[in-house]
Amino acid sequence: MRKIAYTGIIMFCLAITLTGCREETTGEKVEDAVESAADDVEDAVD
Repeated sequence: MRKIAYTGIIMFCLAITLTGCREETTGEKVEDAVESAADDVEDAVD
């Protein structure tokens, strides 16, 4: 019974850790690219 409880606790901690270390979503990457392009255009105008 203890092994099942320990396994459950370890799996829960692992799930929390991996969820906290997620990568950027595609939407966030697109947003960053658009902001970067806008900054480049603004610099070119100046």
